[in-house]
Amino acid sequence: MDLSESKKPTISLAEIIKEFDLEILNAPDNMSQVRVESDDINRPGLQLAGFYDYFNPRDIQIFGREEISYLTQIDSQKRLEVLDRLFQTKFPALVVSRNLDPTQECIDMAARHGVTLLRSREWTSTLMSAMLSTLKVWLAPQITRHGVLVEIYGEGVLILGDSGIGKSETAIELVKRGHRLIADDAVEIRKVSNRTLVGSAPAVIRHFMEIRGIGVIDVRRIFGIGAVKDTESIDLVVQFETWAEGQVYDRLGEEIETINIMDVNKPLITIPVRPGRNLAVVLEVAAMNNRDRKMGYNSAHELLTRIEDTYI
Repeated sequence: MDLSESKKPTISLAEIIKEFDLEILNAPDNMSQVRVESDDINRPGLQLAGFYDYFNPRDIQIFGREEISYLTQIDSQKRLEVLDRLFQTKFPALVVSRNLDPTQECIDMAARHGVTLLRSREWTSTLMSAMLSTLKVWLAPQITRHGVLVEIYGEGVLILGDSGIGKSETAIELVKRGHRLIADDAVEIRKVSNRTLVGSAPAVIRHFMEIRGIGVIDVRRIFGIGAVKDTESIDLVVQFETWAEGQVYDRLGEEIETINIMDVNKPLITIPVRPGRNLAVVLEVAAMNNRDRKMGYNSAHELLTRIEDTYI
């Protein structure tokens, strides 16, 4: 199964300013409309020296002590020339770290070209590390899928299946048993690395759940703050399907089926649903078994090995 379609999100510059408590030194008229789409950060030392090959004007730029020191050591006319060329690229914002004072020419060029100029108290390396890790999550490629995401014994389990098959009811039973709900009905999935998918709920429906016959409930209000979680990595995908007589279902689990989500393969198990099955308990066992497998133990292989040693 393949769920690879994704979209590239953006984040407003105002949210970045708020998140990192940045001081505004120059605010152009369009600052509230500026949106950042690149999850990378650049220190434009090479650009100040005139090298613009591979320069990405969508990146946020950072001036540290080295850049400021270099600018103060060249004459005013040269500063104007190099900063004019840099600010002409119309990058989203320039952040000066370590609470340093930018040169007057830097302030003038930011105002002339309508570029936001900001300042941070953090050291350059600390600021870059924090901004990179945050932007990687905020701007990760994202898809939205119909399903339920729960945390079971520390494993993020994404439940898929047709409407009305029992995903939400199973999630409520799991919450009652001490596990945590992340998302119901719509799950936003972000690819934060080549191996990691993180799921969350859209903000408007976060912590809410629809139970047929009852209606919408607020899981956090009913079960407490410990029953919900905002985000969780996806470790296992469970596909619910209606039990079909005559259908052959996997009884050993020797081979691990996978599902491709945004070019990341995750373990997939298919669970047939019929009246009388305690799906919450089945998912608890599935989560624990998945942890066992990640630690290198496969119970199906162990059983087959014992049979071979005994009878062959």
